[in-house]
Amino acid sequence: MSYTPTEWRTVEPFTEKASEQAQAHPERRDLFLCHAWPDREGSAKELHAHLKSNGASVWFSEEDLPLGSLMIREIDKGLRNSRVGIVLVTPALLKSINDEGVAEKELAVLLSTRRVIPVLHGVGFNDLNDVSPMLASHAGLSTTESSLDVVAAKVAAAAAALAD
Repeated sequence: MSYTPTEWRTVEPFTEKASEQAQAHPERRDLFLCHAWPDREGSAKELHAHLKSNGASVWFSEEDLPLGSLMIREIDKGLRNSRVGIVLVTPALLKSINDEGVAEKELAVLLSTRRVIPVLHGVGFNDLNDVSPMLASHAGLSTTESSLDVVAAKVAAAAAALAD
């Protein structure tokens, strides 16, 4: 997998931190996919499928919330048991952050770990900065420059290095 210099500057620190996590907690999933509820059947599901097809283990609410479970508790476990958070930033996610929805709570936890990568899809960094300057301060990847499947392949390739 080849990265532009900017993309590598985004992925390299995440790979280093995640590698430390992989050694300390081999049972954890590579990635936690944070997304807005309206994206669960669209772009979040697509990103999840691309990440998995590229070999990453991913916590995704649509697959990992058992029926009848307490959603917030299961999300909390997913956050705890994942090495890195991927935040799928879409117009719906920006709205969820503004409305202080569940995604906003996931984001608060991920930001505290400093192991988070924003993936912008349908929005720009300026849009993100208007809603979450802290998340916007993290280097990320954008589907403006690459397709969602290429972005997923780059994230998954970096996640594959976690087990080394």
